[in-house]
Amino acid sequence: MTLLVCPGVHSAELTQQFLAAIALPEPVHLFPADQKAPYSPLEVLDFIQSTVQAVAQRRESQTQPEGLEIVAFSAGVVGAIAAAHLWQLQGGTVRGVIAVDGWGMPGWANFPVYRVSHDRFTHWSSATLGGASAGFYCDPDVPHLELWRSPDQATGWWTTGLGGVVLTRRRAIATEFIHHHLQVLA
Repeated sequence: MTLLVCPGVHSAELTQQFLAAIALPEPVHLFPADQKAPYSPLEVLDFIQSTVQAVAQRRESQTQPEGLEIVAFSAGVVGAIAAAHLWQLQGGTVRGVIAVDGWGMPGWANFPVYRVSHDRFTHWSSATLGGASAGFYCDPDVPHLELWRSPDQATGWWTTGLGGVVLTRRRAIATEFIHHHLQVLA
């Protein structure tokens, strides 16, 4: 499994705080958002291609790893979802995308797109644009950048539903939701 984190347009320090808070168990390949545009599908695709090639060389085996998982934030969701589609068109495997505050981004894909939102409105209005049946939104609301900086302190609702209609929900922390869905995708 290859795990890519695609931040948005913000301080690199926020992403380092996100990575420390989320404590991901496997190697993370961090898109260099301070050097390239995270909202550009071609920039993200180029990074995916070079990352997958490097992983394959380290493994000295197949040319493609088992699949790609992406955690993206804000403007990074724009580039990540479009690049994931392009990667699939080139024969790559995408296990899924966790879209953290990717408001307004369509989530229709032949891979799961799990949404994590800083408030209920963002969650509801984005869910109408497609995505997996599970999502998370903060309650109480948190500022947009705060969700990325401190997902371990963002409490809210883990929901299941379809097309923006919530069928079930339970209290959770954003990191719990993210970890669970990375395990599901693995």
